[in-house]
Amino acid sequence: MASSKILLYHLLLLLFLVIGETRLYANGDTKLMKKTCRHTKYYDLCFSSLKSDPTSSNADPRGLAMIMVGVAMANATSTSSYLSSQLLDPATNDTSYKRVLKECLDKYTYAGESLQASVQDLADQVYDYAYMHVAAAKDYPNVCHNLFKENPDLVYPPELSRRENALKHICDIAMAIIDDFNWY
Repeated sequence: MASSKILLYHLLLLLFLVIGETRLYANGDTKLMKKTCRHTKYYDLCFSSLKSDPTSSNADPRGLAMIMVGVAMANATSTSSYLSSQLLDPATNDTSYKRVLKECLDKYTYAGESLQASVQDLADQVYDYAYMHVAAAKDYPNVCHNLFKENPDLVYPPELSRRENALKHICDIAMAIIDDFNWY
């Protein structure tokens, strides 16, 4: 009986240690993330994005920039998938609408390629090019939006507008991080 109580205590102690260690890992060191995000226009988006990546707790500023570029790449890829699904939707039968969607798909594909180039630039520590590639990725959705403006009969889909704004904000954050490497 006493040995089963001791075993139970040891198991509970082990459980508390594991939970405590997991909580420390999940919370990580947020000081650099907070400092970094304070230098951006979108603190909450920056902090939540960085905090959601488990590698951010051990990342340096370049690593944080890479994480944000990765978030932007995920957005561009997701938006490309969304546009592909809209093109394949049998209910989408307007040829002008399909043409504009196809061009938008191309622009989000280019955005993803620019972001991928930025990752390589960051790895190579060529920060001016990394910044330039993120800026290009931020601008590609504008072309898509303008295509809808040029076709007044077409309605810019609210979902696409939401995704466009998200990509622009994420790119703004990545650009601010890259731009401010000198204050670390």
